Amino acid sequence: MKWKMVKKLSPTQFKRLVGISPATFEKIVSESKRISQLQTRKVKGKKRGPKEKLNWRDKVLMLLMYYREYRTFAHIAVSYNISEAQCWRIITTLEKWLIKSDLFHLPGKKTLTKSDVEWEVVVVDVSEHPIERPKKNSGSTIQGKRRNIP
Repeated sequence: MKWKMVKKLSPTQFKRLVGISPATFEKIVSESKRISQLQTRKVKGKKRGPKEKLNWRDKVLMLLMYYREYRTFAHIAVSYNISEAQCWRIITTLEKWLIKSDLFHLPGKKTLTKSDVEWEVVVVDVSEHPIERPKKNSGSTIQGKRRNIP
């Protein structure tokens, strides 16, 4: 699934398929571009090698596909017509960049416990209970005799 196919979907379908809203997706793409530009400024000289086959939206879709569907790098690489090693490099690099970015961090445990929300806890006993079954060889069950079998 490439960006060409996904961009035509409605926001609800997009969220169902990708796992995040289109606005969050665009934030991830813009943050990835920004961090990439910061990384390339550190490297002096021309950028070597061939042009990249994938745009930023496809790279972010690869990352989300990896997390949402638990697909292997080999399967994703075949979908995007790249090597498995290149797929691994793209996904792990994006992971590192997004972890370093503070835009997508969740609030910590302390901030959640300090909130005004009252939590109601319901405890349900789901332990195992024995099922009443008739005893084997009891008088209440009829045992068939096997006399006529050779």
